[in-house]
Amino acid sequence: MSTGRKPRYFLGVDGGGTGCRARIEDEAGAVLGQGLSGPATTRLGIEEAWASVSRAFGAAIEEAGLGPAETGRIHAGIGLAGTGRKSALEALRAIAHPFAKMDFVSDGMAACLGAHSGEDGAIVIAGTGSIGLGVVDGRELRVGGYGFPISDEGSGADLGLKAVQLALRAHDGRHEKTPLLAEVMQRFRNDPMEAVAWMDRATATDYASLAPMVLRHADQGDPAGRRIVQAAAEQIDTLVRVLFEKGAPRLTLLGGLASPIEPWLAPDVRRRLKPADGDAVSGAIILARRSTAPSSSSAA
Repeated sequence: MSTGRKPRYFLGVDGGGTGCRARIEDEAGAVLGQGLSGPATTRLGIEEAWASVSRAFGAAIEEAGLGPAETGRIHAGIGLAGTGRKSALEALRAIAHPFAKMDFVSDGMAACLGAHSGEDGAIVIAGTGSIGLGVVDGRELRVGGYGFPISDEGSGADLGLKAVQLALRAHDGRHEKTPLLAEVMQRFRNDPMEAVAWMDRATATDYASLAPMVLRHADQGDPAGRRIVQAAAEQIDTLVRVLFEKGAPRLTLLGGLASPIEPWLAPDVRRRLKPADGDAVSGAIILARRSTAPSSSSAA
C-alpha cells in the first residue's frame, strides 16, 4: 500500500448577486461538504463579498469534518461576481487564506468551465442581465454584458424596461393599449409620475421583476408582449451566433430567463444549444484541480 503524500481536497465556490454556494470534493470527486451564504459580489465591497464566501466555505469545511491540517491541503477555486472591476482581483488575491492555493475567476467564467467540463465552449447567460462568455484555445471570449441600461440586451431587466417604455407610450396614446401595458400601468396606479418616481430608485433587479409578467402576456398572445419578447430573443440569437463566429465549438444557454426565452429563439440557434455538463461550482472545482496539474497555469 502506497504511503506517499497526504490527500488533497478541492473547494469550489460560486458567489453571485443573489447567493453563494460552496462544495468540497476529494481527489476522486466525491462530495464531502457543502455550504450556502448570502450575496457575494464585489459590488458590495471586497470585505463583504469575502465574508460571504468565507461563510459558505466555512460551512462546507465544517460539514466535511476537515480540521486545520486538512484545510491546509485544500485547493480552492472561487467564481465571484464583479471580478472584472478594476483592482478587484488584486484585492482578492491579497486576502490571507488557510488553503494550499486559491484562484479566482468571474462567476460567469466559472459557469462556462462547469458547463463544458473545462473544455472549450461558450455560454450565454440570460437572467437579470445578459452576457456571452467563452474559452477557445486559451482565449477568453466576451460579448455584451456591460451592465444595464447600457448593455445586457435580451435580459430580464431589458424586458422590464421595454414594457415600462411602451406602457407610458400607450398611456399617452402613442401606442396601442394592450392587457400587458395596462397591467404595467396598474403597478404605477395609472400615474406616469409614479413611474418616474420608481425609475429614480429602480435597479436592474426591479426592472427584471416585471419580466415574468411580460413573458406571461406574450405567451397569451399580447401583441406588445410578443413584440418585446421577440426582440429580446433576437438579441440572444445574436449573442449565440457571434460566439460561434468567434470559434466556440459548443454553447449552452443559462440563467433564469433561459427556459422561458428558448422557445422564442431562431430554429438554427435552438438546434445548436447543448445542455450544461455541470454548474458554476463544478467550474470552480475544475479551476481548483488545474492548480495541481504538473504544467498548471492560472485558468481562464
